[in-house]
Amino acid sequence: MSSRACILGCAGLALTSEERVFFRDARPWGFILFGRNIETPDQVTRLVEDLRACVDRPHAPVLIDQEGGRVQRLRPPHWPKYPPARVYGTLGPHRAREITRLGARLMAHDLRSLGINVDCVPVLDVPAPGSHEVIGDRAYGETPDQVAILGRAACEGLIAGGVLPVIKHIPGHGRGLSDSHHDLPVVEATIEDLEARDFEPFRILSDMPMAMSAHVLYPAIDPDYPATTSRAVIETIVRDRIGFDGLLMSDDLSMKALGGSFADRTRASLEAGCDLVLHCSGEMAEMVGVVSAAGDLDGISARRAKAALARLPRQVEPLDIAAGQARFDEALSGVWAS
Repeated sequence: MSSRACILGCAGLALTSEERVFFRDARPWGFILFGRNIETPDQVTRLVEDLRACVDRPHAPVLIDQEGGRVQRLRPPHWPKYPPARVYGTLGPHRAREITRLGARLMAHDLRSLGINVDCVPVLDVPAPGSHEVIGDRAYGETPDQVAILGRAACEGLIAGGVLPVIKHIPGHGRGLSDSHHDLPVVEATIEDLEARDFEPFRILSDMPMAMSAHVLYPAIDPDYPATTSRAVIETIVRDRIGFDGLLMSDDLSMKALGGSFADRTRASLEAGCDLVLHCSGEMAEMVGVVSAAGDLDGISARRAKAALARLPRQVEPLDIAAGQARFDEALSGVWAS
């Protein structure tokens, strides 16, 4: 039986009987975990196993936002603390790339040991002067080249460790003057300026398996709809100019940048060209609306999903974790206080 074109969250540390039945019937392609779902390694492992059992797929995608810094769902004391992306860029070009890759490889070890196989990293947004701090130090640098180089290093480290990366927020959130969790950012920039700065890291990493859309309005491209629900942005910019042909998911439909019912948001995102929609809150009433409008994952979207999962290596790259962690800590000593 095919999966439905959605990724869903759950409410707590363990599934309720209602959630088990709902997920069984809804057949989401994957799941996403947040801080409310995290307590101990054993508990997370059980939750991941239970989520997959609901859809009877032992390798169903389970996602998490494990960036480091402000956005880190797995935290001490059970998991290491990682720096925000901006810290890597302070190490100098060669060292920055090596340590970014190593940090991602160590994160992949943490995730894979729990059964999590997708990390919503890297942030490829390039912050502009005066932009909202929602991106801020989550970005690897302030130039497209630096962001692209370190973003690719992070992708390589994750894949080597058996975890798929998700490049975000395509085609670029760096100029936003507001936080799309609360408002719809409007980016008043010409296509030429967007091409030169915002789109460039995504173009350079357009070979990555998965991407997440930006809930951002670009009037120069589409004055009416944000990227997530804009066919003009997805077809003309994401697929054509940027050249991304991988699996495209929406950013979280629960965010206030989008309006309308959850069924409306789902329908608009999929009709615009997203392959999947992402819903994170775990609120049952909202998920019912999402599922009511999310059809089966089929056609080119199903092929993209299959191709993305095929990028997971059969064997992970060998790594002495203790030695790798020591090298990582030594490189960041004096630069970042863990």
